[in-house]
Amino acid sequence: MKKLYKFLLNKLPRPLLIRLSYPFKLVAPLLYKGDKVECPVCEKSFSKFLSYGSDVAHRENVLCPYDLTLERHRLMWLYLKNHSNFFTADQLDVLHIAPEQCFHKKFKNQSNLNYLTGDLVSPIADMHFDLHSIPLEDSRFDVVFCNHVLEHVEDALQCMKELHRVMKPGGWGIMQVPQDYNRDTTYEDPSIVTPEDREKHYWQKDHVRLFGNDYPQWLEKAGFKVVEFNKEAHYSTEIIARYRLLASEKLYIVSK
Repeated sequence: MKKLYKFLLNKLPRPLLIRLSYPFKLVAPLLYKGDKVECPVCEKSFSKFLSYGSDVAHRENVLCPYDLTLERHRLMWLYLKNHSNFFTADQLDVLHIAPEQCFHKKFKNQSNLNYLTGDLVSPIADMHFDLHSIPLEDSRFDVVFCNHVLEHVEDALQCMKELHRVMKPGGWGIMQVPQDYNRDTTYEDPSIVTPEDREKHYWQKDHVRLFGNDYPQWLEKAGFKVVEFNKEAHYSTEIIARYRLLASEKLYIVSK
């Protein structure tokens, strides 16, 4: 069963995985009853989480079986809920690129959000477009989310500039990416083109780069101001372990 799960996770196209996840989430929680880990997004506890990731970057005990959050989603949720005005502001115009299933319905139902989603192919997105040229006006959004997208695009800096363009002055956002904290600079090599080589070098078959510790400088070059959110200053090691947050992960908050 575990081998089949891992095979389907790595072989099926993303739109099909999104559709299959809805019936899957009805069954999986029954198999993982317990109280050793907890998801702050769905507020449910389990004996453990599911595994997730490619052969190169596979991780155990990270995927919530109910709402399918990963470490990065749970960290983002904690920031939004406890350290931002995302749930309390009177009205926010929000652009969410590649909307995550664990957030999509929740954000869509928030009465204080004018919530617009965009993606190249996702079946749950409101609009479909290429991130290199966003078909929306300048300075429109108070909040912009674009998570685990910039490692897939041809020109990451151009996409960052587009996200900066559509953000209002004074707006803010979260743009998570896979990061190799052992690298000082982002790794890109145009000769790496096969899915197998991309997984080996960039951790996933459809990645075209692996960001390093210079990722904040990429965002700054696109025009953003960047501040790192220090989760260790706000959450105990026990909570970090219970929520199964990635100990090394850094969360950058961008603003304009």
